[in-house]
Amino acid sequence: MKKKLILSMVLTGFMAATALGGCSGGSDDNASDSGTPAIEGNPIVEITMEDGGVITLELDSKAAPKTVANFVKLVNDNFYDGLTFHRIIENFMIQGGDPQGSGMGGSDEKIEGEFSSNGYENPIKHVRGVISMARSQSPNSASSQFFITTVDYPSLDGEYAAFGYVTDGMDVVDRLSKVATGEQDRPLEPVVIKTIRIVG
Repeated sequence: MKKKLILSMVLTGFMAATALGGCSGGSDDNASDSGTPAIEGNPIVEITMEDGGVITLELDSKAAPKTVANFVKLVNDNFYDGLTFHRIIENFMIQGGDPQGSGMGGSDEKIEGEFSSNGYENPIKHVRGVISMARSQSPNSASSQFFITTVDYPSLDGEYAAFGYVTDGMDVVDRLSKVATGEQDRPLEPVVIKTIRIVG
């Protein structure tokens, strides 16, 4: 019963992750379809933390093409540089990418949720080391916030747009997942992303 309650609270937190407070105006259902070019191949991304830790990911443009294109666009715009992992839950995930650092912010665009409950076939499971998009209750409200799972979490499958995998630096993710947190699972000391770059 306790585990179900915790999961419910966590999912509620995710549903608030990109609420209207910090995102583009209008309804959460007005996801952008602005023609961001599709990405060919699977981009390799490095997240470099302010403390020197590096997390390398391979994005899956076949499984979630709109999600990958949006993420790559934001990376190429240096959108994530200097932002934080603002919500950390040990034995679950680390979440970042909010320019407000509150869990309520995002970029100027929202994207369609590429997961099965929203009509998209996405084969990626939420196993340890998967990167996926945070969103509000609306399925088409993902923007810039993402999370990396530290354990297998099958209850998220089909409900969130997973779009890649950690290929190196999972030790860094694990270390970040253990930082001290306070209210709303926010780190007591900022966990700062120095840069995110496409490296391959």
